[in-house]
Amino acid sequence: MVSIRIVIADDQALVRGALAALLALEADIEVVGVAADGAEALAVVTSAVPDVCLMDIQMPGLDGIAATRQVRAASAGTRVLIVTTFARPGYLRSALDAGASGFIAKDAHAEDLAEAVRRVHAGLRVLDPALAEQSLFDGANPLSERERQILRLAGDGRSAAAIASEVFLSPGTVRNHLSSAMGKTGAANRQQAVRVAQDKGWI
Repeated sequence: MVSIRIVIADDQALVRGALAALLALEADIEVVGVAADGAEALAVVTSAVPDVCLMDIQMPGLDGIAATRQVRAASAGTRVLIVTTFARPGYLRSALDAGASGFIAKDAHAEDLAEAVRRVHAGLRVLDPALAEQSLFDGANPLSERERQILRLAGDGRSAAAIASEVFLSPGTVRNHLSSAMGKTGAANRQQAVRVAQDKGWI
C-alpha cells in the first residue's frame, strides 16, 4: 500500500503532536514533517514535497492563508487541507481563494480527519457543510486589502496616527479607511468593526 505523505503545520505543539499521533495510526498515512508556523511549513513542504499539508490558519508571522498560497506555488503537487479552530465563513473563502482543497474544524472526529486527507489527496474538495452554507449567505469579504490591514492594526488598540506611521499614510487617510470599514461592517466604532471583521473571518 502506498502511503499518503503529509506535513502538519500548527503553532500549538500539543495540537501538532496530537494530529501527528492520530494520523500516524492510519495504515495509509505517513507523517513526513511538522511545522510551527507558515514560514516553516513552506520550508518543510519544499524539502519533503508531501502529498497533503494540513494547515492551521492563525499562526505567528506568515499565517495559514498566506502560507497556503506560497505552498501551492512552491509545490504544485501538494494539496492543502485547512484544519482550524476558527471555522469562520470568511476564512473558508480566503482559504479556497489561496488554493486550499479542503477546510475542516479541529474538533472533527479522527476518522473524519483521516477521510478528509484521503479525499483531498484524491483530488476532491472537503468542506464543512454548515460553514459552506453560512459562507454563501454571508457573501464575499467587502473589505479592501488596505482596510483589512488597517483594521488588524486597529485591533491592537493603536491610534490613527500610530497606524499611519506604520503604513506610510496620513492620519486623515487612515481615518477615512476606518470609516469606510465601519460602514461596510455596519459597526458604530472601530472596535466594533474589528470584532465584526474577526467574527466573519474577514481579517
